[in-house]
Amino acid sequence: MSDQSTATSARFDILSIMKQFPQTAETLLVDTYLRDTPAASSRVFRVYKGTPPHYHGGSDEYLYVLSGRGTFWMEDPATEAEFEPGQLLFFERGTVHALPNILEEPVVFLSVDTPRRDPTDIVFVNSADGSPETFIASKPG
Repeated sequence: MSDQSTATSARFDILSIMKQFPQTAETLLVDTYLRDTPAASSRVFRVYKGTPPHYHGGSDEYLYVLSGRGTFWMEDPATEAEFEPGQLLFFERGTVHALPNILEEPVVFLSVDTPRRDPTDIVFVNSADGSPETFIASKPG
């Protein structure tokens, strides 16, 4: 497959990408970039473990639930609610969010970040919860 991450147009086989994620991972997430330009980045990622409270300083994030179920909160733990396929979660840059519980696997999201999210742009509320290296691993697309 040719590099579609910066092409002016492209088609992506999301179901095929989802099937390529490993069954387990050392990191909380594994992702595959679809597009990666200064204006926006888009990725498909699988969540393997609950994610502690964190935020991204450089981009707004749209998360479309492709598969799985779990709980997610934004801004405050009191907003925790279940998510399921077909739902879209949105939060602006700097918004603390977390995915405390995985209820049905695999949990896979389509993410669009505007502008582009640097892969190292992850700030854990409690720094002992992790680092960019323990948070996400990228899988070639």
